[in-house]
Amino acid sequence: MEKALLIIDVQNGMFQEGNVVYQGDRLLQNLNDLISQARSTKTPIFYIQHNAPAGKPLEYDTKGWEIHPKITPNTQDVIIQKTTPDSFFNTSLDDELKKQGIEHLVIAGIQTEACVDTTCRRAFSMEYKVTLASDTHSTWDSQDITAQQIINHHNGVLRWFANVYPSKKITFDSPY
Repeated sequence: MEKALLIIDVQNGMFQEGNVVYQGDRLLQNLNDLISQARSTKTPIFYIQHNAPAGKPLEYDTKGWEIHPKITPNTQDVIIQKTTPDSFFNTSLDDELKKQGIEHLVIAGIQTEACVDTTCRRAFSMEYKVTLASDTHSTWDSQDITAQQIINHHNGVLRWFANVYPSKKITFDSPY
């Protein structure tokens, strides 16, 4: 079963001074570990890049919109543009995955309760096998609960839709 690594919305706008995504440095390190492993096994990597309206941190074609420089795509990686939390909705993602025979997605990125959650559920509904890297997605504190509580909650809930493993346990040359 062909796998791909799907990295959602890890863009400069998510690392703004004074409003950096929760444990942003650890997120980038874990992503780099997954990217290195994917590259070493020739596993395709898909970057999802959110295009926000003018004035937002991920406004299209601004510095905030660019993919974070610590996880820069290579020329063989695929970059998919989106405008909603669903990485499949009105995008070419499904077509690109099918072109490469991908049936299993390893999902990581930002924002846990929005784009990561929605994409996990949608991929499951589209009959992809899904693995969520439990320590390689992040968010911000909400008014009521902490970012860590949001992450923990989603790691539990998304078990209905994905295998949930820490990044160190994910390999691209095994079933999970």
